[in-house]
Amino acid sequence: MHTSAVLQWSLMGCALLLCLVLYKLILRICFGVIIVPEDQIGLVKKKFKLVGKQALPEGRIIATGGEAGFQAQTLAPGVYFKKWIWQYTVTFQPFTVIPTGMIGLVLAKDGAELETGAILARKVPCDSFQDALAFLQNGGRKGRQTAIMTPGSYRINTYLFDVEIVGMTSIPDNAVGIVTTLEGQSLDQGMIAGKIVAQHTNYQDVDAFLDNGGYKGLQEQVILSGSYFLNPWFATVEMVRMTEIVIGHAGVVISFVGDEGVDLSGKEFKHGNIVAKSFKGVWAEPLGPGKYPINPYIMKVEMVPTTNLVLNWASARSEAHQLDKNLSTITVRSKDGFTFTLDVSQIIHIPSPEAPKVIARFGNMSNLVTQVLEPTIGNYFRNSAQDADAIDFLKSRKERQESARLHIGRVLEQYNVHGVDTLIGDIVPPESLMKTLTDRKLAEEQKVTYDTQKMAQETRQLLEKETAIAEIQKEIVKADQGVLIAERIADASVKKATGDANSVRLQATAEADRLRLLASGEAEKVRLLARAEADRTEWQAKAEAERISATGNAEAEKILAIGKSSATSYKLAVDAMGGQNFTQLKVMEAIGAQQIKIMPDVLIGGGGDGANGPISGLLGLRLLEEVQARSGAQETPPATQA
Repeated sequence: MHTSAVLQWSLMGCALLLCLVLYKLILRICFGVIIVPEDQIGLVKKKFKLVGKQALPEGRIIATGGEAGFQAQTLAPGVYFKKWIWQYTVTFQPFTVIPTGMIGLVLAKDGAELETGAILARKVPCDSFQDALAFLQNGGRKGRQTAIMTPGSYRINTYLFDVEIVGMTSIPDNAVGIVTTLEGQSLDQGMIAGKIVAQHTNYQDVDAFLDNGGYKGLQEQVILSGSYFLNPWFATVEMVRMTEIVIGHAGVVISFVGDEGVDLSGKEFKHGNIVAKSFKGVWAEPLGPGKYPINPYIMKVEMVPTTNLVLNWASARSEAHQLDKNLSTITVRSKDGFTFTLDVSQIIHIPSPEAPKVIARFGNMSNLVTQVLEPTIGNYFRNSAQDADAIDFLKSRKERQESARLHIGRVLEQYNVHGVDTLIGDIVPPESLMKTLTDRKLAEEQKVTYDTQKMAQETRQLLEKETAIAEIQKEIVKADQGVLIAERIADASVKKATGDANSVRLQATAEADRLRLLASGEAEKVRLLARAEADRTEWQAKAEAERISATGNAEAEKILAIGKSSATSYKLAVDAMGGQNFTQLKVMEAIGAQQIKIMPDVLIGGGGDGANGPISGLLGLRLLEEVQARSGAQETPPATQA
């Protein structure tokens, strides 16, 4: 059942469609009705013309006067009558759509012939090529058109126009477009680029460019970043990066186009013209740091460092600017025939106002280095080396560096360059000379070492001498203090003895004298010893003799003092006891001390008075002892009474 319903609906649809086709066919045949859809246009081809001239003019393919053939007039969306099927063929075609970001290039298949030398047909009023009849009637020429179609929808008669869709021209940031036009008047003799003309809206209005006398070929004017409706049949665009002047540099512009300007360099400058901005030549005003839309085909920008610039005459070292990449170590020959090498660094400064003169004189910085700096510095050091021996040259490095700075500075001032400093780097003398210098230096250092050692020994001897003197000085101070102490003790003893009895006082006095003399002797001994220690090698014998003499004198004085003291004591005892009693006392003390026998083995008697009797007895006893000692007598016989 379901299948039958579907089949019925299909049959009904086919029948309806068939009826519609038959209806349109009837309308087309009977009434010449044409219905153009709203999104299309009708391209009309007329098969024949009933009356009048039917053939197209020679060379034409589009009919504008009702002739048979492709008709210029198209059918816009709508209903048209009397377009009989036997007389007209109507072809439906969609609108021509130009997408966003694209443009349409138009090629006319019919129209007037192009002017001699022209490659593009000029713009005529034709409603952006939607009115083909107006295009042909207003003098439109066949071929590529200067006008373009911007994004949008157009009713284009494709019997007359072919449309090619291409992209817009886009210039990215930090870039410029260098334009070369393919249409315009020819460049004059001596011109390398077309002069700037106005009102062509960055080459988007081709007809305005041509109407204002634009030249074909390379253009002075550039286009900046952005998107443009440029007709590629008219102009080609080459994108280059903007010219960047980095900090620390000045950009000197050399313009190859423009009028001849007045020379601003002055009468003293004989190395080229320096002109104002926009004229041909070297511009007097350099460009500061920044980015500039420079056309490199008509202008050249030379970078000139305005900070201190270091150039190295060294094979193994080069700066980032690479201006010294071809410079190498300088080889010189001395007066005495030695060949050696040296590294040199030259620091220069070019003020910004002087940069145009430097470029006008040399063309670029590399030429400044090769034409001035390299020969000037190399020749100076070669000449300087020939006036001195190799060793003298090495010794006077500082003076030669200062002389080079002054000389090279004066030379560079003539070229509008300021010489900041000249520095001598490594000097590599010949190996044989280096050995001689090394041997000489070693000998000098050895001599210094020996002198230093000698001074050290002398200092050591002086130190030992001073140390000995210091040690003796300590002994002297100690002796002096001993003397002082002894004197104090003696004084104390004297004062104590004063209050005693006469005998005790005299004894204390004698003892004090003895102690004083002894202290004096000891002090003299210490003093002599200190003097001997101060110069023990020269005065040792003499000091020893003096010490012995002093000691003997002191002992003698001591004995004398003791004797005097004993004599005085004996005298006082005799006065007090009497001579006989004192004698007997001493005899008894001696007998007790020496353990002498009181009863002799031999008693010797003698005559005389009582006073001489005992003495005579003692003398006899002494005589007997002497006799026994000499004769070696035997033990004394027992005592015998005589």
